[in-house]
Amino acid sequence: MTANISPSLAAERLIILDRDGVINQDSDAYVKTLDEFIVYPQAIDAIARLTQAGYTLAVATNQSGIARGYLNATTLDTMHAQLNTVVENAGGRLDTIAYCPHGPEDSCDCRKPLPGLLYQIQEALNLPDLQNSWMVGDSLRDLQAGEAAGARPALVRTGKGARTEAKGGYAGDTPIFDDLAAFVDWLLG
Repeated sequence: MTANISPSLAAERLIILDRDGVINQDSDAYVKTLDEFIVYPQAIDAIARLTQAGYTLAVATNQSGIARGYLNATTLDTMHAQLNTVVENAGGRLDTIAYCPHGPEDSCDCRKPLPGLLYQIQEALNLPDLQNSWMVGDSLRDLQAGEAAGARPALVRTGKGARTEAKGGYAGDTPIFDDLAAFVDWLLG
């Protein structure tokens, strides 16, 4: 974020992305290793386009695989370092990555659909609120977290998105896109 952008304008230019299923391939068996962390090339290009258009980008991701013992924080940090490298090599930037390491039974306030991860992003970026920002995800809990934090939700069909679309349960005016690239095409349209 550049110094000449007011915090309220930055909030309007903030895109929060879910990770698994939006930026990279998801797995019902969890993404546990760097070898399993396979990015969608079109998502990386989309992140670069948003960066070049002046958007601030953040990632909010549930990573209960840590609580379940499938991976540790060091492995996750390695994945995120690799993600940052790939994004930067494409001409993009992720301003912050927030993750929840807890399982569903841990009663934390950061596991989506709760908005805690989004509030962590808000605090890390020193934003007054998340009104007019976007939360792009492939699951109902992504959309619910975005709405709870005041962000506008958008659904992508990649990852678990097609299943989420078929099940419904989200606001009727939620825009739906084939993938992150299609969202960016629409947003920058």
